[in-house]
Amino acid sequence: MIEVTNARTMSHDHAGEHLAKLAFMANQISDFFKSYPEEQAIAAIADHINQFWTKRMREEFRTGFEADATALSPLVRQARARVRPGN
Repeated sequence: MIEVTNARTMSHDHAGEHLAKLAFMANQISDFFKSYPEEQAIAAIADHINQFWTKRMREEFRTGFEADATALSPLVRQARARVRPGN
């Protein structure tokens, strides 16, 4: 069976996949810093994202998890507020 999708569905699916990738990467960063004291870990996660992610990635990360951040680790959820806007 061939599933027919429209451009809107494909775009939504792609956006969801992209957010899943951003969550995966952010959670990997969190895994690295989780042995640090909590405040240091939060600052280091935000610093890493601010230094190495593009403006577009940062903006998608900030806005994409506003409504539902359950895919993010607790440390990443806290660090998200410290990520610089992409614009």
